[in-house]
Amino acid sequence: MKKSIPTISPQEVERQLQKGEKLNIIDVREDSEVTEGKIPEAKHVALGTLPDQLHELDSHNEYIMVCRSGVRSERACEFLLEHGFKVKNMVGGMLAWKGKTQ
Repeated sequence: MKKSIPTISPQEVERQLQKGEKLNIIDVREDSEVTEGKIPEAKHVALGTLPDQLHELDSHNEYIMVCRSGVRSERACEFLLEHGFKVKNMVGGMLAWKGKTQ
């Protein structure tokens, strides 16, 4: 049985950032997509490279996963959950993001 993946709305992410909360956001889009703009606080780790960069993540932190529409970030969440990480998928991805980008 598939674990249900916790989600967070783009609006909630933006609100928490505006309140100055420290969030661990990982953008799993490809390099070319990230050049079009990403959430300034997000770390870019392309989905295909996530297994190789697993050692860089701290299992004590919760990570918010982001992609273009929310599908790849959901796959990233599944992968990280299997490895004991706490994750949330940002529903709607960058298509639904109205906040600042860089």
